[in-house]
Amino acid sequence: MKITVDEPRCVAAGQCVLIAPGVFDQRDEDGMVVLLTDTPDADQHQAVRESALACPAAAIQVVQS
Repeated sequence: MKITVDEPRCVAAGQCVLIAPGVFDQRDEDGMVVLLTDTPDADQHQAVRESALACPAAAIQVVQS
């Protein structure tokens, strides 16, 4: 799995951080998404997929490898 984030689309809702905190974080100054890893471990894949679906701005893209 490979993850990319379209930062300009991010609306700082934080859903990704709540669902997959080991993969996503938010910047303190503006709440925008921070990608902690673009290749998460297999045990995080389901949470990453859920994060992408929950993102109100569709800013998270997931590519299965």
